[in-house]
Amino acid sequence: MIESENPNTLDEPVVQTILRDLKMIGFKLYHVVLPRGNAANVLRDWDLWGPLILCLVMAIFLSISAGEEQKALEFTIVFVVVWCGAAIVTVNGQLLGGNISFFQSVCILGYCIFPLTIATIIIWIIQNLNIVFKLPIVGGAWFWSSFASYGFLGSSVPENRRLLAVYPVLLFYLVIAWLVVVQ
Repeated sequence: MIESENPNTLDEPVVQTILRDLKMIGFKLYHVVLPRGNAANVLRDWDLWGPLILCLVMAIFLSISAGEEQKALEFTIVFVVVWCGAAIVTVNGQLLGGNISFFQSVCILGYCIFPLTIATIIIWIIQNLNIVFKLPIVGGAWFWSSFASYGFLGSSVPENRRLLAVYPVLLFYLVIAWLVVVQ
């Protein structure tokens, strides 16, 4: 039997579908961790599974470290900041003349919170860290997230408007980084 380029995935087993999606998420995270070469082409095929998983992991770890009466609020704040912030940054990029689709941009911004999610887990594991130790960890993750997203989104906006598009991205990741620092 000859396989076509676009096989019908409705007939494949659920386990195979999940493994294929997890493999694609890992491949995209690899390009966020090492943003170089054809990394921009990797995220052209957008999905929201990876960003959803990263957002949920970050929200769960931040809510676990919150006070008992603040757990639900912390989870909600993280979830809303990530998704509404990504939507606002995406709309800003499109209004500046960006040539990237809405969901593709949200996908890129969501995958690029991976370094901040790792920083959240590190700070959660090593509890009771002084802010002097938290700031370099989260600052490095903020820089990495910003750098990775600039590599993906920088070329989608005209050259003369690039700074106007990058500034909200930096603020977006800065707000998320602040949520991680104050955990």
